[in-house]
Amino acid sequence: MSNIAESTAKKLDGVFNPRSVAVVGDKQAIGYMWLRSLSHFKGKVYSVQIDPNELPGIAELGVENYLNLMDIPGPVDYVIASVPRAVAPKIVEDCIQKKVGGACFFTSGFAETGTEEGIRLQQVITDLASKAGLNLIGPNCVGLYNPEIGLRHTEAQAYGEAGSVGFIAQSGTQATLFSLMGQHHGIKVSKSVSYGNAVVLDSTDFLEYLGADDKTRIIGMYIEGVKDGRRFLNCLREVASRKPVLIWKGGETEAGARATASHTGSLAESSVVWQAAIKQCGAIRVETLDEMIDAIKTLLYVKTGIGTRLGLIAMSGGQSVAVTDTFAKAGLEIPLLTNASYQSLASFFDIIGGSYRNPLDISSTFFMAANGVSNLVSMLDVLDQDPNIDCIALELFPAARPLSHDPEAKDPVLGAVSDFTEKTGKPFVVIVPEVYSEALASEARERLMERGIASFSSFERAAKTLKKLADYYQFRKEQSQGEDDG
Repeated sequence: MSNIAESTAKKLDGVFNPRSVAVVGDKQAIGYMWLRSLSHFKGKVYSVQIDPNELPGIAELGVENYLNLMDIPGPVDYVIASVPRAVAPKIVEDCIQKKVGGACFFTSGFAETGTEEGIRLQQVITDLASKAGLNLIGPNCVGLYNPEIGLRHTEAQAYGEAGSVGFIAQSGTQATLFSLMGQHHGIKVSKSVSYGNAVVLDSTDFLEYLGADDKTRIIGMYIEGVKDGRRFLNCLREVASRKPVLIWKGGETEAGARATASHTGSLAESSVVWQAAIKQCGAIRVETLDEMIDAIKTLLYVKTGIGTRLGLIAMSGGQSVAVTDTFAKAGLEIPLLTNASYQSLASFFDIIGGSYRNPLDISSTFFMAANGVSNLVSMLDVLDQDPNIDCIALELFPAARPLSHDPEAKDPVLGAVSDFTEKTGKPFVVIVPEVYSEALASEARERLMERGIASFSSFERAAKTLKKLADYYQFRKEQSQGEDDG
């Protein structure tokens, strides 16, 4: 890590791990959102509010209120400002005088509005913070999330346990959605940040910080624009050489570019340039939040070294051709198995209406047979031993054979799949389509996730994710070989 990156990591560490937080301007109109989100914060929480009508509500929350930031006894490490934009310069001045570690401005209405007053006020707070060296996050953002210490921006976020996935988002909504959706897919956040208009601290600063953070193994990013493209790409290349970095670029279309300008005031760069740069730096490009979730879930729970040759066990009956097409269009192969594998399958495969070329079609009635689960285990073992197969995918219809709703119950299918996940040396995923019941499918995926098994809601999502990560692992392999040759 460079000296610059070390300096960034050091100055931001105290902001991401504050011992005291002051909320300026929280009020009943937003349900005291900020003070409530800090109800499990492991440090001291203060309120700064001058409106006497708000004081009873703040008192009911058990938070001590002050009329001015300067009145708070002792140091303040992090300030959350939810004030009218005209008041923002005064709060920045108070933060500087109080020597706070960093400040997040939830306040919006600055340059993203395109108005003369919004642009002027943004320049004022930028100049004040930059001159004083204040770590200003935003404005127009929700700031930091560190679940380990209970630093949150919504009560719905998990707290008390450190995860391994960092998330950097120009959008507050995307930062919040990632943390909430991730919880349902086994993705636990180490630290995340929403940084809005990025007048002082930009995506590169946070990438440097999370790149140096030992608790963060994977980094996801939602970006609308960057201030210093060269610095960002140099940082991205360095961090991506050590840990996976996934990038979702907002504003790639003409309409999207207009939206980013009005959202965070960012200028959009060429989509083609972004795509090429992300690839050259060794990062993983995604296009939606779902793709981000799918890829990170796979990185966390599926064995590394995903290849392009897929062995598939499907319950889709006559849809096996369409399923094969789906994976092929994504750039994956569904190859024939070896003769030895077919001989092994022929010794026990007796499913009426099924076939065992590849995909192995076991039909929706498969688990009704007494030997259904044992035959499934045998099929998985055949694919595991077949040299033509790099990766294995299993389709389950929860309506045909629901997994037990009781996590303590010994469900034979869940047990077999779980045992295979542990013993196989190959990447393995499960596909649980929502063909009969969305509720049943969701419950089945939750049961699988509890066992550390990655699952997808469709063949399309599985195919796109597996190909994306197969390309990533191939790139890392080629890079490693190039370094060895050099």
